[in-house]
Amino acid sequence: MAIVYGPVSSWRLGRSLGVDPICQKGKICSFDCIYCSLGPTTEKSVERRVFVTEDQVARALKRAVNKVRADVVTFSGTGEPTLARNLGQLIDIAREISGLPVAVLTNSSLKIRREVREDLAKADIVKGKLDVSDEQLLQAVNRPHSGIYFHEIVEGLKKFRAEFRGRFQLEVMLVPENMKFSREIAKIAKEINPDEVQLNTPLRPSRVRPLTLQELTRVQDDFVGMNVRSVYLATKPRVEVKIGRGKLRWLKRAKE
Repeated sequence: MAIVYGPVSSWRLGRSLGVDPICQKGKICSFDCIYCSLGPTTEKSVERRVFVTEDQVARALKRAVNKVRADVVTFSGTGEPTLARNLGQLIDIAREISGLPVAVLTNSSLKIRREVREDLAKADIVKGKLDVSDEQLLQAVNRPHSGIYFHEIVEGLKKFRAEFRGRFQLEVMLVPENMKFSREIAKIAKEINPDEVQLNTPLRPSRVRPLTLQELTRVQDDFVGMNVRSVYLATKPRVEVKIGRGKLRWLKRAKE
């Protein structure tokens, strides 16, 4: 399975060269979100370990950089990137080889851990996540590992925001199950104070329906006063996929 893939046309980041630090046949994640386009989590885990080595990532990136025109290198893929124990080293390698800014897309479940925040701090852009406003909704929407708690996710987000010197984005993935709690989610988002709030809804194949443009527009009113971007109103660059086409068909089956 390809470690590096793309470029991906991203409404968040432009032309994105993907790096998968998990790179397994199934999905290894600390969540099993009801809307995930990858389907059910194969292994629900909070154990950090090495899935791909620094040498493997370096070789894959060296082959890719001469073939791909990209704006950013983005760590994402077949699971939660912060489960990779060597994520910090991989970020350093990606920046050195590509000469590009490095982004990490994370569900924020492990940010309560200092070593995770230290690894993420090496990135230029970090996209965290907050889909819910309390523990009960966390269990219903994100279906986390038993070792993850809502209050620790929020605490980890606030600590990381206070420490991070790069650009911090906060995604809220909205589905019918959490839409009516948008005001409460927005209140917590304002306390976290990210550089940008990204209102998203599952436009890739999903087990739940996406919100309509009208529904997402109504939700956006709850986030007044914040720097907000909506998936429906964003534009994406045109790209030609050069690397990892098979993997990209699985990961990015619709609009990112």
